[in-house]
Amino acid sequence: MNYHDIIIRPVLTEKSYDMIGSKTYTFIVDKRANRTEVKEAVEAVFAGVEVDKVNIVNKTGKVKRQGLHEGRRPSTKKAYVTLKENSKGIEFFDSMQ
Repeated sequence: MNYHDIIIRPVLTEKSYDMIGSKTYTFIVDKRANRTEVKEAVEAVFAGVEVDKVNIVNKTGKVKRQGLHEGRRPSTKKAYVTLKENSKGIEFFDSMQ
């Protein structure tokens, strides 16, 4: 799997903005990716970044209804990536603060 296929998109919410100060960044990642693959992908895609730890959360999609029809939103996997203290930040997120 390619590194750019593992990291799907960043999560841009109030909670994720608050965590940028402690060098914790949030990404939606591929459902098949594990912690090691996410760590390698972040270090490869964002140059000069050293990952300290990765926490992963599986989020089940909500059940939605419209009349008699019932469906489900897609399930996602979210990764909280914490960088080392001496590591530089990710420029994409730093420009949003």
